[in-house]
Amino acid sequence: MSEQSPLVVDVVSDVMCPWCYIGKKRLEAAIRSVPDLKVQVRWHAFQLDETLPKAGKDRQQYLNDKFGGPERAAEFYEQIKAAGREEGINFAFDAIKVSPNTLDCHRLILWSRADELQDEVVELLFQAYFLNGEDLTKSETLVRISEKAGMQSDLVEQLLETDTDLDKVRHQIAKAQQSGITGVPCFILDERFVLAGAEKAETLAAALIHAEETRTHFEPEPTS
Repeated sequence: MSEQSPLVVDVVSDVMCPWCYIGKKRLEAAIRSVPDLKVQVRWHAFQLDETLPKAGKDRQQYLNDKFGGPERAAEFYEQIKAAGREEGINFAFDAIKVSPNTLDCHRLILWSRADELQDEVVELLFQAYFLNGEDLTKSETLVRISEKAGMQSDLVEQLLETDTDLDKVRHQIAKAQQSGITGVPCFILDERFVLAGAEKAETLAAALIHAEETRTHFEPEPTS
């Protein structure tokens, strides 16, 4: 009998989305709570704001444009901070100086799949942005993250100077939009069940169990 293939969870996410970081932590907690399940997580690109220039935008200007002022922005982010604390994330929104265009971040995540380092790279990108306020539009930031994750950072540095896979990332984003995804995080379980938003770990765990129990398992033909 062949070993059971893992249950695949596709996560559509954007690095500048705080709820996506919260969703990542909740998914990890859900997976830990069902240790008998083999789960494979794959990360897919989305952009909350495709209009941001390649060099990003001054954070205060971005918040003013989006919320109409720092007071309204602060109110909006207060509930996110509270949700983050529950998951062990100490959001440092005040440390963020640049709201980034995340296309290059998504290229890095795409490249990390070949090394099976997507989870590590996504986590380091979230930490760099939300905990340390680092500028994710700078190549040196992404190269350093790639090295810390265990990727070939010299190759990443070379690739970032080109347009390699930009079209592929844009296609991924367009595909997500065409499939009806308008917000992130979005969790797709076994290519059948969709959970939109940063659901609680208990909800995600129940969905994982249901997806596993309703999978169609194909056994290989016995050899004579």
